[in-house]
Amino acid sequence: MFTHTPLRLTTLSLLAIGSLAYAFVAGFFGLEILAEIAILAILVIALDLVAGFGGMVSLCHGALLGVGAYAFTVAANEAGLSAFPAMVLAVALSAGLAFVIGAICARSIGIYFIMATLAFGQMAYSFVFQSPLFGGDDGLSGAPRPDLSAIGIDLTDSRAFAIYAIAMVALTYLVAASTLRSGLGRSLVGLHHNEKRLRALGLTVWRAKATAFAISGALAGLAGCLAAQHTQYISPGLLSWTVSGEALVVVILGGLGTLVGPIVGAVLFVVLKHEISALTPYWHAIVGLILIAVVMSRANGVFGFVEARIAARKPKPVLQKADADA
Repeated sequence: MFTHTPLRLTTLSLLAIGSLAYAFVAGFFGLEILAEIAILAILVIALDLVAGFGGMVSLCHGALLGVGAYAFTVAANEAGLSAFPAMVLAVALSAGLAFVIGAICARSIGIYFIMATLAFGQMAYSFVFQSPLFGGDDGLSGAPRPDLSAIGIDLTDSRAFAIYAIAMVALTYLVAASTLRSGLGRSLVGLHHNEKRLRALGLTVWRAKATAFAISGALAGLAGCLAAQHTQYISPGLLSWTVSGEALVVVILGGLGTLVGPIVGAVLFVVLKHEISALTPYWHAIVGLILIAVVMSRANGVFGFVEARIAARKPKPVLQKADADA
C-alpha cells in the first residue's frame, strides 16, 4: 500500500516551499520554466499511477495530454465555453478515452501492453494531424486562460499562472495519493504483483485496470489543459509518442512507483534541459547518459536511490533466541 514516509513528506514540503518561494522572486524566464515543470509533473504523476503502481507502462499518455489540450481549446474557442467548464469537459473526455484504452488493453502485459498503447497514441496523433477541424499540422491558437478576476487574480500574469500551475500539481498529487490509498489503489498494486490471485478472489480485473487508467488519463488531460493555457497554442506534436517516451524517462529518472520521485525527476529533467541546451544542442545525449547511469546503478531513480540508502541505514531489529528452558 502507498504510504507517506517521513522522507516523502519532507521532499514534498521542500518542493512546495521551494517552488512557491521561487515563483515570487523569479523573472519571466524562470516563471516559464516553473510552469513547464508543473505541467510535466502532472503528466508524470499520472503515468506513475499506472506504470509504477499498476505495472501498466503506457506510451499513449502524450496522446491523452494532447486530447485534453485539443478538447479544451475547441470547447473554449468553438463551443464558446468558459475556461473551467471547458477544462471539465476536456478532463472527462481524456478519462473516457483512457477507460476505453485501458479496457481494451487490460488482457495485455509487458511489451504487448506497451505496443498496444503506442498504437492508440499514434492513431490519435494521425487523426489530429490530418483533421482540418483541429488545424492539421498548423495546430490551433488562442487557448484562453481561466478568468479569476473576481477574486483579484490575473492569470495572464506569468507569476500568477506559475502559482496556479503549482496548485494544480498539488491537486493532482492529492488525487493520485487518494486513489492509491483507496480500495482501487490496493487492487491495482495487487494486480501488479499477482494478477492471478486477485482474479481468483473475484476481482473484475479489466474493470479495475480500466478505471485506474481512466483516472490517470483524466490527470494527463488536466496537464494538457494547462499546456494549452500556458503557451496558448497547441499542435499535433503534443500527441506524439515522443512526449510519452519523455514522460517515461522522467518517471524512471525520479523513481518509478514512488509518486514523489517523478516530481523530482520533472524538476531535474527541465532544469537539465535548459541548462545543458544553453551549452550544447546535444542535450538529449547527456540526459540519456545520465539515465543510463541511473539504470545501470540498479537504483530506482534519484529519489528511489536516496530512499533506499536511508532505509538501509536504519537499525534492523535483533531477533533474540527464545530461552530453551522457557
